[in-house]
Amino acid sequence: MSLVRFYPLSEVNGLHRQMNRLFDELSSGWEHLPTVGNIPLELLDNGDNLILKAVIPGINKDDIDISVSRQSLKISGEYHQEAEEKENNYYISEFHYGKFERTVNLPVAIKNAEVTAEYNDGILTLTLPKVEEVKTKVVKVSLNPAQTTA
Repeated sequence: MSLVRFYPLSEVNGLHRQMNRLFDELSSGWEHLPTVGNIPLELLDNGDNLILKAVIPGINKDDIDISVSRQSLKISGEYHQEAEEKENNYYISEFHYGKFERTVNLPVAIKNAEVTAEYNDGILTLTLPKVEEVKTKVVKVSLNPAQTTA
């Protein structure tokens, strides 16, 4: 007879994954709305920091707004159409004008007061320093020699 382990929350975890997939599928079409742009992202972990790169071409850095908390960040902004371009008659225009927004839940907590940002050639790079977790710290404990009483 073999021993079979029972995990009571495995069914709940499976349901949670299915619901996440369902919501991802439902929201996948939202980035195609005219006022919302899909911002491609890349998030990597280099040990001490998370590095997030976002491709946001053709926008002035003053039109980008970045908000960061310990567990998430939001990048938003607006693409503006030039005043003289609005009066032209276009045959084709596949540019998206208007507001965009992207929120990312981070896999670890970060020091949001120490985040740095750079914007070069249409690529926004954020350096997100990680918070040191108390449970991952290694502390050396020394034993005091036994005290003798006289």
